[in-house]
Amino acid sequence: MLFDPEIWQITLLSLEVAGLSTLISLVIGLPLGTWLALGKFPGRSIFMSVVNTGMGLPPVVVGLFVALMLWRSGPLGDLQLIYTPAAIVIAQVIISFPVVTGLTAASLQILDPRLRLQLLGLGASTTQMVLMLWREARLPLLAALMAAFGAVISEVGASMMVGGNIRGQTRVLTTAIVLETSKGNFNSAIALGVLLLAITFLVNWALTVIQQRGAKR
Repeated sequence: MLFDPEIWQITLLSLEVAGLSTLISLVIGLPLGTWLALGKFPGRSIFMSVVNTGMGLPPVVVGLFVALMLWRSGPLGDLQLIYTPAAIVIAQVIISFPVVTGLTAASLQILDPRLRLQLLGLGASTTQMVLMLWREARLPLLAALMAAFGAVISEVGASMMVGGNIRGQTRVLTTAIVLETSKGNFNSAIALGVLLLAITFLVNWALTVIQQRGAKR
């Protein structure tokens, strides 16, 4: 299977979609989680409850919602994104950004509150203070990154619903495994599963190495 161009295309698309989804989730979730952790405003507990609920969103429900939005007769149907990689990215971002947000908020809340006051007392700006807090919480933040990537690279329900599992266009490793299993091609399904596990392990291994090096500093 390693010499099959289609397998390489599916693998590269899986990495592209999962990587982009994780990056967008970080861009949204990191500042939002920081705001929830450091801010004091009415309704904060409600926002936290919504985020924590979002961490357990069923992917098929997310897929249904995104499909309804992007369907040709839906509110965003004119964008013609249904059954495209972009639709998969949208669904996966909705699944993963609450994970980043919730874990970021939890990571910053466990820091000593006096650290923030000390940084501000030394003349640090708000941006400098936040960057220092991120540095102090870098280990759990890397864990949030790994959790987000794991959530999207292994997701199948939403990807199938909004991507359509179209050969050469929106087929990723998880949906390919489902397809091969439904056809009774268990050898191919197992091989694809091993490939998916290997990719997930290698990415998380690299992030773990970075995390552990950071722990020694």
